[in-house]
Amino acid sequence: MTLPTHHNVALVTGGTGGLGKVICRRLLAEGFRVAMSDVDAAALAAAAQELPHPDMITCQLDVTRPADFERALDQIDERWGGIGVLVNNAALTRTTPLFEISPEEFDAVTAVALKGTFIGCQAAGKRMRDARFGRIINMASLAGQNGGAATGAHYAAAKGGIITLTKVFARDLAAHGVTVNAISPGPLDLDSVRQLLPADKLAAVVKTVPVGTLGDPDYIAKLVALLADPAAVSATGSTYDVNGGLFMR
Repeated sequence: MTLPTHHNVALVTGGTGGLGKVICRRLLAEGFRVAMSDVDAAALAAAAQELPHPDMITCQLDVTRPADFERALDQIDERWGGIGVLVNNAALTRTTPLFEISPEEFDAVTAVALKGTFIGCQAAGKRMRDARFGRIINMASLAGQNGGAATGAHYAAAKGGIITLTKVFARDLAAHGVTVNAISPGPLDLDSVRQLLPADKLAAVVKTVPVGTLGDPDYIAKLVALLADPAAVSATGSTYDVNGGLFMR
């Protein structure tokens, strides 16, 4: 297989968050060129100072806006000649009790995680299809498989939808050299998780994990890099579970 020169150029959405930043750092360490994106310009500036690297640029991007994706992809084209990898990581995580979720909050949460993943797959997928190469990795969640024991119904529904979207795009793009996969982590050892869950609730969650510990974010990032590898030709349409044994199939 003849690879385009931009095969190792990756766009990571939600790049300034806990897992997003870990993914960006790991991809850089693995030799990828990375466009870190986020809706928050101040967070992007702070992350760029924290993670300075000659092979990283930042893109302000609202994943619910197709025009923002196109602008980011144009910026990547200008810098590196195209995109080879998309990591759809952006999400709004909420733990609002089921009967307290307003329609507006439901729309906001699903717009970022689910619609944002759809728009990203569509925008980048077209360019990857034309280039005859691409790797799309969608961040799903255990919540989308078990109904979200520690997260809100809207978040769980969005993540479950991501798993289905992954299959749809994988099927459509398979003949064009583009693979599409999802990673479905359980609770991870991140500051963002600790901020989301009170200490007592988090401790209770950890007790339910068969392996007895929170997941390692850098391992998730390594899996992203593995699925982004040009050699991952036959890995498509799959969801990779990394949840400490909380959900088995």
